[in-house]
Amino acid sequence: MRFTVLVALVALQACASPRQVHGTLARIRARGELTWAGDIQGGEPYVFEDPHDPSHLIGFEVEVADAIARQLGVRARFVQFAWSNLVPSLERGDFDVALNGLEETPERQDRILLSRPYFIYAETLAVRSGSPYRSLSDLHGKRVATLNQTHAHDLLRERPIDVVLYEGVEEPYLDLVAGRVDAVLLDHIIADRYGCPVKGVECLPGEVARGAYVIGMRKGDHDLKAAIDDALARMKETGELRRILEKWHLWDARQEQPTAATGATMTSGLRGSYGRQQVHLFLRGAAVTLGLSVGAFALAVPLGLVLAIARVHGGTMLRVASAGYVEVFRGTPVLLQLYLLYYGMADVFRLGAVSAAILGLGLNYAAYEAEIYRGALLALPRGQSEAAQALGFTTWQALRHVLLPQSLRTALPAMTNDFVALLKDSSLVSVITVVELTKRMTIAAVDLRGWLMPGLACAGLYFVMSFPLSRLSRHLEKRLARDQHPRTA
Repeated sequence: MRFTVLVALVALQACASPRQVHGTLARIRARGELTWAGDIQGGEPYVFEDPHDPSHLIGFEVEVADAIARQLGVRARFVQFAWSNLVPSLERGDFDVALNGLEETPERQDRILLSRPYFIYAETLAVRSGSPYRSLSDLHGKRVATLNQTHAHDLLRERPIDVVLYEGVEEPYLDLVAGRVDAVLLDHIIADRYGCPVKGVECLPGEVARGAYVIGMRKGDHDLKAAIDDALARMKETGELRRILEKWHLWDARQEQPTAATGATMTSGLRGSYGRQQVHLFLRGAAVTLGLSVGAFALAVPLGLVLAIARVHGGTMLRVASAGYVEVFRGTPVLLQLYLLYYGMADVFRLGAVSAAILGLGLNYAAYEAEIYRGALLALPRGQSEAAQALGFTTWQALRHVLLPQSLRTALPAMTNDFVALLKDSSLVSVITVVELTKRMTIAAVDLRGWLMPGLACAGLYFVMSFPLSRLSRHLEKRLARDQHPRTA
């Protein structure tokens, strides 16, 4: 028996993961490939598609990754991940290193291993042309835009400022010109390309703070960190790093100066806790989600009803127009519709984020509601319309007093199901800066440095909001069923 247990232990040891036996650096060299992650949405000059050959990626970080891989004796392979998920995905082991404008912050130092810097940046404050604001101190109580999980975000959270978070680098400056925010605080490498050249944007002189871009690795990958640090040191000594930065017009005096913050101290790396304050923030996010859903559905129901009536009882032009509306809004992603409504139409009319969210979701769900009502109208026996006509009812009177009451009775269960779906789809409005429940969860996950508790809290609140609606749908199905003994399974 003891011999059997010993053999089993030896077998388990032999089957241990490569990381336990050899280490990450050895695995990289064994397969001849260094996988590094970034987000193409960050655009030029980080990593982006070559305009002449979209299948080929270019950017200064592409060249940095290639140079490091050569130093390690392997090739580099890029993998696409959302920028906000780089650190948790790195911790999961989805790739070897994160290399995409990853800033050196105490929070990241506590969570993952960070390489020596390969680029020094400064935080640039941008305002609208002619704005009276000249510093962060002038912006107390104002709306200031930045990216989530950045040093700029940490700096703004230390002040009495209404922070507006974005996922992309161009959108904050579009909203600045549109008057939706009062200022933008981002790295100068972003500001110089996407903000300062824009008409109506003024980049203030000086720098709010200074920091460094580093490469992220998992805790325990000390051999890989040492190798990458050595590679970066050799690149700096030989001038290769400078040549890369000069090629992309990024070299400046900062690259040879200390990286200490000049305008504010960096925040501490203490881990937050899921306490009363977080509960309050989650409840506020749930309230926003519920409010958006109710507002959007209040728009979708009457508009969908009009579209359904037009398709069933309207003239040729009305039928074609309503059918076109339904097919367009059902055939394109709601995320795309939100982008077009909020950013694409900004030159025509400038909606606030909440207004755009309600309007976008309402217009989209009106198409789905229209099909529900159309099906309910067509399900009515033809004799109902004929009886109304025989009684001398006009088309409108027949709809109002005979057809619509019966069709809505049939459509009610499907309507409640649609509202549950809308409740969950409202999470998409975070792309236009609305901090609803799901966005609150992602923010809390960064602050708490873990996704389990925020994820469970978010799921619990969605369940609390949607379960009563699901039960209501089942209740309506039973109450409105024509069969006196309907099946409920």
